[in-house]
Amino acid sequence: MEVVVQFSAPRRVEVISREVTPLPPGHVRVRTRYSGISAGTELTAYRGTNPYLTRVWDPQRRLFAEGTGGLEYPVAGWGYSEVGQVVEIAADAPCGTPGIGTYVWGIWGHRSEAVLPAERIVGHEVPAGVDPIAASFTRVGAIALNAVLAADVHLGETVAVFGQGVLGLLTTRLAALNGATVVAVDALPARRESALAFGADVALAPDGAAEEIRNRTGGLGADTAVDISGSYRALHEAIRSVAVGGRVVASGFYQGEGLGLRLGEEFHHNRVQLVCSQIGGVPPHLAPRWSQDRLQHVFLAQLAAKTVDVGPLVSHVIPAEHAAEAYDLLDQRPAEALQVMLEFT
Repeated sequence: MEVVVQFSAPRRVEVISREVTPLPPGHVRVRTRYSGISAGTELTAYRGTNPYLTRVWDPQRRLFAEGTGGLEYPVAGWGYSEVGQVVEIAADAPCGTPGIGTYVWGIWGHRSEAVLPAERIVGHEVPAGVDPIAASFTRVGAIALNAVLAADVHLGETVAVFGQGVLGLLTTRLAALNGATVVAVDALPARRESALAFGADVALAPDGAAEEIRNRTGGLGADTAVDISGSYRALHEAIRSVAVGGRVVASGFYQGEGLGLRLGEEFHHNRVQLVCSQIGGVPPHLAPRWSQDRLQHVFLAQLAAKTVDVGPLVSHVIPAEHAAEAYDLLDQRPAEALQVMLEFT
């Protein structure tokens, strides 16, 4: 039997069993070891705030429309940070398919095993020396790297990173590796301490952050800012923190109406550039050379080179059968957790 984590209703998590799917031609079976929970995107489905639950996305017109949601409960196997072992390979799998027992990373959701087209795991082997639990961060790291690329960070510039959860800490680390002076902003003291360990030069509380950033830059403001918190108030403070003509990268998954975001103030008067970073694509000016796959492999290379250490981000490893406890922790006591992993045995 296959075990799958599903949201049966808002804030109701069940672990269900299903019949194992037969292996079709050209496919592989991967048995999951770890699956990371996204404290942003996944919690929108857990809480019932995800726009796909109430509106319909038209992929051709690139518009949301009113109507019955395109997503409805139960929502099964949502997740995008998995690592596992190949346990079965179809006879006609293409050349280059990782062999039996090989650890691979990818996206197949919170389930004990997945049947995948073999080409989806070609080139997705976990490199020697990289712990499988670390390799499960590959997609998460790509999201952070995409935000840093969108920020167009240069050596010697000041970058403010708003939000120091898992994505924010990775963004801080990657911005520092690019040569930036990083100012980290978060409401939680423990996360500010973590930001300093990940390469931030200073870590600030949100209240008065823009004023302090200007004080530290001789009144100029940050060259660029990244909001990866998903908070409209944080996005507004990021806009306030940058120099005239500065850039703000909105990389969070914002929910509902923009309470706390006042675009008639600093955004308007300082002619701030506001750009979106979303893992569905790379910054347009990099599209001929960069791709989602390149983002992932570049981040994985940082793990292999030990320039990024994700070990301190793993705060909890919870057996998959206790998934409801994991989501309750992230929902009700977020200050106690960073990356929560589901472990399948």
